[in-house]
Amino acid sequence: MIRYRNVHKAFDYPVLRGVDLRIETGELFALFGPSGTGKSVLLKTTIGLITPDRGDVELDGVSVFFGGKKALADVRCKVGYVFQNAALFDSFNVYDNVCMGIPEAELKALPRVEVARRVWRALELVNLDPSQVMGKIPSELSGGMRKRVGIGRAIVGRPEVLLWDEPTTGLDPINTAAIEQLISRLSDELKVTSLVVTHDIDGGLAISDRVAMLDQGTLRFCGTPDEFRASEDQKVQAFIDRAAAEAALATGSQL
Repeated sequence: MIRYRNVHKAFDYPVLRGVDLRIETGELFALFGPSGTGKSVLLKTTIGLITPDRGDVELDGVSVFFGGKKALADVRCKVGYVFQNAALFDSFNVYDNVCMGIPEAELKALPRVEVARRVWRALELVNLDPSQVMGKIPSELSGGMRKRVGIGRAIVGRPEVLLWDEPTTGLDPINTAAIEQLISRLSDELKVTSLVVTHDIDGGLAISDRVAMLDQGTLRFCGTPDEFRASEDQKVQAFIDRAAAEAALATGSQL
């Protein structure tokens, strides 16, 4: 479903250094790596939010960067994007924020009652009570609820692919576990291909079919969760150990 072909990207310094990666249709795939190694940059290239300096991304066989404007628009209609900090519009209520996830042409063509029905269903799917939240603005919601509204916006357009950019950042362990369970359930129920960029190794390993690790802009590992845990690569093991120590420290400070 998603194919990254020799993707390079530099800003003040090289961020991606020739990433080749293939994600199969229907897979739930987690992408790990230290901060600043290019995970979110790679995710943004998937729908053309960032343009590689070299290489290409294909989604369902269509080139994101060489297919032209119509091809890019068609790709974006197939993808739901969950931003790191929800990225809700502060002055819009929940209903209007979720509506933004329906492609513009489709939104104009749909009867208002059908739009309302889709928004209602999307909120139910993310375990929110539509009757309680649709009229609220983001500042009236908790952090976990804002994350769920962002997910609702990503799924309301009935995408084939869901991209998750650090979906549990800033959440406590209980809400982190709830969001990860939601990612797994939605991937299964909606029959979508999911790519999750996450710093939570344990959670990512628990829900994923396969995982990969980026290190200094290159692909260090790709395989199953069990293969990742058993890897003899010193950098992989060092990353696992460091992440475990950071998670224990964060949990202790929250307690």
